[in-house]
Amino acid sequence: MTADKNILVLGIGNILWADEGFGVRAVEEFHKRYEIPKNVILMDGGTQGLYLVQFVQEADRLLVFDAVDYGLDPGEMIVVHDEEVPKFTGAKKMSLHQTGFQEVLSAADFTGYYPSHLTMIGVQALDLEDWGNSLTDLVKTKMDDAMDLAVEQLEKWGVVVSLRTTPLPDDEGLLGHSLDIGCYETGFPMRRSDATGGA
Repeated sequence: MTADKNILVLGIGNILWADEGFGVRAVEEFHKRYEIPKNVILMDGGTQGLYLVQFVQEADRLLVFDAVDYGLDPGEMIVVHDEEVPKFTGAKKMSLHQTGFQEVLSAADFTGYYPSHLTMIGVQALDLEDWGNSLTDLVKTKMDDAMDLAVEQLEKWGVVVSLRTTPLPDDEGLLGHSLDIGCYETGFPMRRSDATGGA
C-alpha cells in the first residue's frame, strides 16, 4: 500500500501550441473527473522547467502526462516506466530558455532525491505548430484512454480514486477558470482542419 507515499500526478506542456498542451489538459481532466486521496497531488507543470525539480524531489512516485513526438502514428498512446521515461519526454522546446523535463529528472537524480517509481502516459502529437489553438480533435479522442491508463497505474501503486458524484464547480478547476479548456477554446476559436475534420 502507498498511503504513506507522496504521489505526484504531473501534466507538462504548453497549452498555446495545440497538442503540445496534452499533458496539462490531461491532468486538468483528471482533476475534473476524480476525487483523490490526500497523499496524491495533481499539478499543472506547464513549461516551468527547473522550477519543477523540488516537486519531483518530494515525490515518492511520479505519474506524468505529456505529448511525445517520437515518430508514432498520430494519436497513438504510449506508457513508459522508470529509466525509459527521460528519452520520451518533451515533444518540443519552445525556446532555448525552456528546460526540458529530461533535465528536471536529471537534476532531481543528481541531488539523490528521485521518485522510486516513475510512469509517463504520452500521446503522439498530430500538430505542434498551431499557435493559439487547442488540442486537435484526434488527440482529444484519446483523453478517455489517458484517464483509464492513469487510474490503472495508480491502482497498481495502491491508490484508489473515485469518480466525482457532482460536477466540479468552474472556479475550482486546476488551471483556473480563465485557462481551463472550455474557456480557452471560447477565447481562441479553432482555425484548423485536422485529420478528424475539425473546423
